[in-house]
Amino acid sequence: MAPIRLDDHAIVSQGAHLCAGTHDVDDEYFQLIAKPIVVESYAWIAAEAFIGPGVTIGKHSVLGARSVLFKDTVSNGIYAGNPAKLIRQRRCR
Repeated sequence: MAPIRLDDHAIVSQGAHLCAGTHDVDDEYFQLIAKPIVVESYAWIAAEAFIGPGVTIGKHSVLGARSVLFKDTVSNGIYAGNPAKLIRQRRCR
């Protein structure tokens, strides 16, 4: 539908869903909208998380298990929930 890019050392765990397409609900023809997804280096998408169209997962970010994300993350951010929210900054060594 749209490109999905995984940068070096990015991790996508089992059952995660990266969805690069949606529909315009205000269009009588329900037109398809496709937007690319980017998972930057050293980011981790945990099990069964959902990422919507047009989202960029920042470098070293973590998206918790079963979280739902429709907005970009900041680098080193740890996100969880539905909708996913910034929990704290990751302390990478």
